[in-house]
Amino acid sequence: MKRRNFIKTLALSVSLAAAGITSFHAQAADTIKVGILHSLSGTMAISETTLKDTALLAIAEINAHGGVLGKQLEPVVVDPASNWPLFAEKARQLVSQDKVAVVFGCWTSVSRKSVLPVFKELNSLLFYPVQYEGEELEKNVFYTGAAPNQQAIPAVEYLMSKDGGGAKRFVLLGTDYVYPRTTNKILRAFLHSKGVKDSDIDEKYTPFGHSDYQTIVADIKKFAAGGKTAVISTINGDSNVPFYKELGNAGLKATDVPVVAFSVGEEELRGVDTKPLVGHLAAWNYFESIKNPVNAEFIKKWKAYAVKMKLANAGKAVTNDPMEATYIGINMWKQAVEKAKSTDTDKVIAAMAGQTFKAPDGFTIEMDKTNHHLHKPVFIGEIKADGQFNIVWKTKGPIRAQPWSPYIAGNEGKQKL
Repeated sequence: MKRRNFIKTLALSVSLAAAGITSFHAQAADTIKVGILHSLSGTMAISETTLKDTALLAIAEINAHGGVLGKQLEPVVVDPASNWPLFAEKARQLVSQDKVAVVFGCWTSVSRKSVLPVFKELNSLLFYPVQYEGEELEKNVFYTGAAPNQQAIPAVEYLMSKDGGGAKRFVLLGTDYVYPRTTNKILRAFLHSKGVKDSDIDEKYTPFGHSDYQTIVADIKKFAAGGKTAVISTINGDSNVPFYKELGNAGLKATDVPVVAFSVGEEELRGVDTKPLVGHLAAWNYFESIKNPVNAEFIKKWKAYAVKMKLANAGKAVTNDPMEATYIGINMWKQAVEKAKSTDTDKVIAAMAGQTFKAPDGFTIEMDKTNHHLHKPVFIGEIKADGQFNIVWKTKGPIRAQPWSPYIAGNEGKQKL
C-alpha cells in the first residue's frame, strides 16, 4: 500500500473507531468483532478510559494494515461504570449477544473476578492488561500486566536496599478489595522472610472513592517516628488524587517517608499538582520516559491520536504501563489468530504460547508457553515535577512471572495451567 493511501486508510479507521466502527467494511457481516470492557464512568474512569482509547488506536492501526485474516476488526465498546456485578453482565452481553471473538478489559481484580465465570462458561478469551495480585491462573485469560514478582516484590526489595533508603518499617496502604489485600498478604510474608516483625508493619485500607486522607497521613507520620519508614500504596482509582494532595499538605516528603505506588502512573498524575510529590516512587514494567525507537514511535502515535480524536486534555496526552500492556495484548492476539488461521478460542490459546512482540519497554517480550503471563522487565521511577518519571532502578531484562507467590504456603508446583 502506498504511503499516501496508507495514511488515508489509517485516518479513516481512526475516525470510525471513535464512533464504534472500524472501517467502511463494518456494515457488512464480514468483520471480526472484539469487545472493549473498561469503566468509562465512576471511580475507575480516571484510569480505564485511556485503555479504551488505546485499544481503539491499536485496532485502527491493525485495520489500516489490512486487518486480521483479511477482515477488519470491529470494536464493541461497553461501559461497566466501575460497577463490579455490571462487568459480568457486560461481559456476557459482549460474548453471547455481540458475538465478539475476544475481550480486552478490566482494571481492578474485583472486576476480573466478576467476569471470570462468564469467560469460563462461554469459553471465550479475556486479555487483562493491569498488574495484579497473582494467586490465579485461568485458561481463558491472558495476563499482560505484572504478577507480584514483576512489580511488588522488586519494589519492596529496592526500598529495603541502601539505594532505596534502607527502609525498616512499612505502611501497607490500599483500597479495600482483593488486589491490595492479597498483594499485602504476599508482601507481609515476604517481609517476614526478611526478618521484619509485624510491629514494624502497619496495614490500612480505605473504600473505593475515599477522599479524606488527613487522619491516615497523620498516622503515617506518627508511625514513621519509630524508624526509617516507607509506604507501599495499592490505592486504586481517583482516590489517589486526594491522597497525594494530603501528602503535600502535610509536608510529607519523599526524603522523609517515600511512597511507592503500584497503581499510579503518568495518566493518574495528570490530575495532581506533582511538585510536592517529587521523589516519590512508582513500580511498573514501562514508563513513558524510557528512551528507545519503539517507544518514541508509540508515544508519537498516541499523542497524534489523542489530538485527532479530541480526547480530554489531549495536548498533555501521556502513555503509561497499562496502555503498553493493552497494546501488546491486542497485537499478540492478532499474531496468534493469524498463526491459528482462526479466532476459535482453543486454537488461539494454543497459538498464543511463545508469541513475541517488540515492545515500547525496549525488549522483545514473550508470552510464556505455560502460564499465560508475559515475561516483563521491571522499572522503578521517581516522580518528577512535570509528572513524568526518572528511572532509578531496573532489571537487566524481562523476568518470568510467578502467578502463584512462593511466599504463600501451598503454592509450590502451581506455576502452570
